[in-house]
Amino acid sequence: MALRLVSKSFRKKISPMLSSATLLHSHATSFGFKEVREEEKSQMVGKVFSKVASNYDLMNDLMSAGLHRLWKDRLVSKLSPFPGMKHLDVAGGTGDVAFRILESISSIRRRALQDPVNDGLQEETQIYVCDINPNMLNVGKKHAIERGLGEDKSLTWVEGDAEALSFGDNSMDGYTIAFGIRNVTHIEKVLAEAYRVLKRGGRFLCLELSHVEIPVFKELYDFYSFSVIPPLGELVAGDRESYQYLVESIRQFPPQEKFASMIADAGFQKVEYENLVGGVVAIHSGLKI
Repeated sequence: MALRLVSKSFRKKISPMLSSATLLHSHATSFGFKEVREEEKSQMVGKVFSKVASNYDLMNDLMSAGLHRLWKDRLVSKLSPFPGMKHLDVAGGTGDVAFRILESISSIRRRALQDPVNDGLQEETQIYVCDINPNMLNVGKKHAIERGLGEDKSLTWVEGDAEALSFGDNSMDGYTIAFGIRNVTHIEKVLAEAYRVLKRGGRFLCLELSHVEIPVFKELYDFYSFSVIPPLGELVAGDRESYQYLVESIRQFPPQEKFASMIADAGFQKVEYENLVGGVVAIHSGLKI
C-alpha cells in the first residue's frame, strides 16, 4: 500500500512534465523534457558529457549496479567480431565497446593460431572509436594506455559527428552505438549514416536505455530514475542536472517497436530487438543487404 501511494504521488509529480513533452512534434527538438532549438541541442548535450566524462564509468557502475558491463558483453556477442574486420563504434569515447571487440578478436586468434604475433591479422583489424566529445575520447585514450593498447595500430580514435561521418561509403563490416543515439539531434540522420558506411552484409547494433512495460516494475524503475539517479549524480559527481537530463532523455527516446521501424525505414533488413532487464535497455540490430 505504501509503495502504491508513493507511486501515485510520483506519477502526479512527473505527469505534467511528461504531458508537455508529448507536445513536442519531434524528438530532434527536445533536450530531456525541455523544448530547445535544434542548433542548441548539440551544444547542450556536449556540455553534459564534458561535465560527466571524468566520472562516466564510475556512475555507470553505480547506476546500473555494474550491469552495463554485461549489456555491452551481450552487444559484442551479437556482433560476432572476426579478425581483419573494419568496425565503427560511434559515441564510444571511453572505449568500453571497442576494447571488448578487440578482446573478442584476440581470443579468436589465440584459439585458432599457434603464432598470433606474426600472422599479421591484428594489423588488418581496424576498430574506429568515433565520438563528438573530445573529453570522452581523452578518457578512452587514457583507458587504452592503462590496458597496454596505447600504441595499438588496430585502434583509432576519431572526433566526429554521428550525423555526418567522415568515413567512406561501404567501408565498415560493423557499426555499434551504445548509450549514444538518444542524445543526437536527428536519429534519422544517424541511421542513414550508419547504413551508408556499412558494407553489404554489415551489421548495425544499438544498445540503448529503453522503455519498461511491466506496470509494477515500471513504477519502481521510474521512482529509481527520478528520485535516486539525479541525487546520486550530485553526490558522486557534483552534477545533478546532467543526470536529470539522462533520465528525461530516456523517456523521450522512441519505444522499442517505433525505433525498430525507424531502423527499417533507413534501409536495414532483418531488424529485431532484444529487451534486457524487462526493457530497461534494448539491443536493436539490422543488416545491410
